[in-house]
Amino acid sequence: MYIQTENLGKRYQRYWVFRNRSLRFLPGSSSALLGHNGSGKSTLLRILAGMQSASEGSISWTNAQGNKLQPERLYEQISFCAPGMELPEELSMTELLNFHFRFKKPLPGLDIPSIIALTGLESAARKPLVDFSSGMKQRVKLAQALFSNTPLLLLDEPCSNLDDAGVQQYQGWMDAYSKGRTVIVASNDEREYRFCSQQVWMKPEV
Repeated sequence: MYIQTENLGKRYQRYWVFRNRSLRFLPGSSSALLGHNGSGKSTLLRILAGMQSASEGSISWTNAQGNKLQPERLYEQISFCAPGMELPEELSMTELLNFHFRFKKPLPGLDIPSIIALTGLESAARKPLVDFSSGMKQRVKLAQALFSNTPLLLLDEPCSNLDDAGVQQYQGWMDAYSKGRTVIVASNDEREYRFCSQQVWMKPEV
């Protein structure tokens, strides 16, 4: 997917988070949004996902066939993962993935049992998510994003709550399953974006 922004800006009341951001994200590229806390990384990522509107400027999304996409249809093309995402904790991991993949297809060669196996959480697959640790929940969030067959993958601080083994697992997944997709990572942790070929620095407005 190709994403283009022109003079994009976001304001909360009288406070501008960022302004005048004209960016290009090419199909199959990998980019990191970098900057101090409050510089607008997460806000920009949500705007790129069509989850939040900009205060000024424009943004367009173009698919592989050269067709412009409307924001209300973006969910079909996007996988998104962020620390603030809530999981329906009354469900088990198996139930959640069954529900999720009613709306999106898994990557070729994967199904729900193989996705659960990739997470290493087989023994907990039928336990309610409320009983999962924060690190286990993060693996589930990453799994439903990374293993969905979408051309655009947006990740906000993807290694939040992960231990060293979880970080290595994430890095292995990105090496194996991000090829050919447009990937954008909002982060201040080099371990999360080491594979990205483009860096976009966000500076807070003063």
